Amino acid sequence: MVTVWEDVAFSSPAVESQGGYAEPRHQAVMAAEVAKAVMRRYGGVCIDATVDGGGHAAKLLDVLPSDNIYVGVDVDADALARARRRLAPFGTRVVLQNVSFVKLAEVAAPYAGRVTNVLFDLGLSSEQLADETRGFSFNAAGPLNMRFDGDPSELTAAEVVNTFDEEELADIIHELGEERRARAIARAIVNRRARDLFADAADLAEVVTRAAGGRRGRIHPATRTFQALRIFVNDELGALEAALPEAAAISTPGARLFVIAYHSLEDRIVKKFFRASAAAGELRLVTPKPQRPSAAEVRGNPRSRSARLRIAEKV
Repeated sequence: MVTVWEDVAFSSPAVESQGGYAEPRHQAVMAAEVAKAVMRRYGGVCIDATVDGGGHAAKLLDVLPSDNIYVGVDVDADALARARRRLAPFGTRVVLQNVSFVKLAEVAAPYAGRVTNVLFDLGLSSEQLADETRGFSFNAAGPLNMRFDGDPSELTAAEVVNTFDEEELADIIHELGEERRARAIARAIVNRRARDLFADAADLAEVVTRAAGGRRGRIHPATRTFQALRIFVNDELGALEAALPEAAAISTPGARLFVIAYHSLEDRIVKKFFRASAAAGELRLVTPKPQRPSAAEVRGNPRSRSARLRIAEKV
């Protein structure tokens, strides 16, 4: 089993609002560290593969040369709307695209030879978690969608828990949630749906909590299962594995790649890709070991404490 970092390591910084934090606004994690290391080259283009509400963008646009273009990508149309409002003062320096980061090659095509920075801030934002219509939070009776794009016509968490067989469910929960009681949880889900299909997130959370043995520590017993379903529905790990080589390919020599991960499954993929690319002479590791948030940032934003930042430079 992959090592679990901390008590919130199974999610993005938004997870702690599931446990009681009321503030819905997502705070950009390790923005100061990214801004310090960003490549400041005139005529450059920064591609933010997970722009969300524009938190990192606002910070980076202040330090990048004034002629740099900032291309923000996000599959979540609501997130782009937030970013558009927040970044409006930067005018034409900002270009926003509602597309998955697996299509970075298409996004970067108009800027060939100019991409100087690519940023990935992985996971789930506080705004997405707070939206009860999305089904990410186990504290709300929202529909079991869990898709970042919100598209109910594609695979949703409701379809997974209501139709997948017990073994498939157990494998998903164990592998993507690193949940030790995956078999018991999958069995409880199948037994419950035989009587009544799952319709909302709070209902699922109740069944999972009982099967997991109830709440004992700081982390809600449904955290790992909800993480697993979200990762599976959005194919987050597969998308990351596909996007990292594209990010390197579209970057100009000297460009920097930044990845902020929040759990070991993500970080494992990033570490493997960066190290393999470094061994092949394609990337240079700027951070041989991942950077952690400062103590001051963790005090001000406890949700940041599971973050790991890795930086590599195109050779």
